[in-house]
Amino acid sequence: MPRRGPVVVQLGALHIALHVAACYTSVPEHDGASEGPTAASSGGSLDATAAPTTGSTSTTGDTEGSATGGASTAVLDTTGDASTASTTDAVGATTTTTDANGGTTGDDALPPDCPRVQVTVMPGNTLNIRPTPSTAGAPLGKLAAGEIVDALALVHGEPVDGSDLWFEIATPDITGFVLAAYVQCTTEEPPVLEPPAGFWLPLECGKSAKISQGNFGDFSHQGKAAYAFDFAIPVGTPMVAMADGQVLHTYADTMPGDPCYDGGGPECFPYANLVVLLHGDGTTTLYKHLSEVHVELGAFVPRGEVVGLSGSTGYSTGPHAHTMKMENCGATNCQSIPLQFVDVPGDGVPDTDQTVTSMNCP
Repeated sequence: MPRRGPVVVQLGALHIALHVAACYTSVPEHDGASEGPTAASSGGSLDATAAPTTGSTSTTGDTEGSATGGASTAVLDTTGDASTASTTDAVGATTTTTDANGGTTGDDALPPDCPRVQVTVMPGNTLNIRPTPSTAGAPLGKLAAGEIVDALALVHGEPVDGSDLWFEIATPDITGFVLAAYVQCTTEEPPVLEPPAGFWLPLECGKSAKISQGNFGDFSHQGKAAYAFDFAIPVGTPMVAMADGQVLHTYADTMPGDPCYDGGGPECFPYANLVVLLHGDGTTTLYKHLSEVHVELGAFVPRGEVVGLSGSTGYSTGPHAHTMKMENCGATNCQSIPLQFVDVPGDGVPDTDQTVTSMNCP
């Protein structure tokens, strides 16, 4: 990567343990990089990022979150026990360079046995990827809790919460920097999507719900949505992954108070909060009309993990969840395809008005 304005620093062996304590006190935003949800992201970001909360909360640090109590953006600092990481710098000289934004980069040796790092923020949170080891630049992207990426270097940059250590990391699409306090070294490989053995109901283990509209329903399950299922559930019901998958699309822009948050007519069709997961067999699953989205673009989501909370956003006549298995056409609304649930007796295809109970219990 390009280096500018070199300032050479010789460092010996380092052994640094980083402990972060939870603190949620109302203070001004740390770096002015507050972000609301976008079509590619359900929240803001933490050099750690909080998942949507029910009110506006802000604390110190380079952490951002989207409040679901309104269109405001909250800033959260994980200064508590949200993550604990330990890194060890290899013995030997280290060269760093200072960039134009005040961060320092260099050829720091990685800690032993550290080909990759795993994000240690709490589930539902995300971690910013910065262009330099500094909070000055806008994030290039985000990493989800538990995500594993390649580690390229351990460098010194802008101090955040008392530590100036940053990892240079690489994803298939982005190379950038993350705070070392929110990752830990690992030799594990990133999860590989295998063709699923089957698809389970998108409800938490033991949850029962009535199918308000099944396949080929007269109201709206025709054409692309012919093989969809609507679940009659109250707002805020957790929706979970039907099979292991990777987040392919999200939309989370529709917030409380927006015209289409509590449903609406066809004009609200583009404004349904949703998640689309890609599965190992090349198919996708859709989770639609959500009130909150709890996953980030590109994140691996194991079967049974919450992707969001049900709602009535978009083209909707009342609280429910719309799910279907789809072809992968690259968009959020692709042709639905037949779906049989492992945990539905008989042929696995529930009918309208049938009550089903989830055995999605990984």
